[in-house]
Amino acid sequence: MTEPANPKDPAELSAAEIGALAHLYRGEVYRSTVWRTRLDTTTNWSVVTLGVALSITFSSPEASPLPLVLVGVLVLFFLALEARRYRYFNVWRARARWMERHLYVPILDPVAPHDPVVWRSVLAQDYRAPDYHVSYLVAVARRVRSNYLWIVLIQSLAYVGKLLVHPVSVPDLATFIARADIGPLPGLVVLGLGATYIVTWAGLAIWITRRDSRRLAERGQSRGASMG
Repeated sequence: MTEPANPKDPAELSAAEIGALAHLYRGEVYRSTVWRTRLDTTTNWSVVTLGVALSITFSSPEASPLPLVLVGVLVLFFLALEARRYRYFNVWRARARWMERHLYVPILDPVAPHDPVVWRSVLAQDYRAPDYHVSYLVAVARRVRSNYLWIVLIQSLAYVGKLLVHPVSVPDLATFIARADIGPLPGLVVLGLGATYIVTWAGLAIWITRRDSRRLAERGQSRGASMG
């Protein structure tokens, strides 16, 4: 039996295969859009609950600042939920972005360097054995950097402002610390925990910014050998 005169190059895609990939790309974009909406929903819940706490706390000079402390628990819960959703979103977003970089860019710019076999193998493996592209800690840090750091800063500034002005302007530092007392918990401990709370989230935002910048530089040098 003779071999075909012109065997198909495995790097080439037929019209039917390109059409199938186009539909696959549309599906991944749709799924990433759905999960992006879910991310925004969780952020909205955090903003709304913080707004309610602000309204209660500043409703009168005698109102307690405790709601601003308790809302932090809800914000943490929403952040944990949003980070889990982000890991799902990142799967669909990474796949869509992968096809944009390695399928559509070469079509639009034929001289752009690319390896048609490697990128398809990476995408096939991702479908064959799907897994998250980022860790849970990375997901938390990215959501903190994008949204939650600002929510926490507003919460903290409002809490400090409440202690400073209500029920009357604070006359000295000792009074300010005393106003932060929560039951048997001394105000100095409460303020220390609050400072740790802020520094932790700020540290996560700085860490993920540097990490992502380093990964972006490495990806540019390796022409994108991995997804995520």
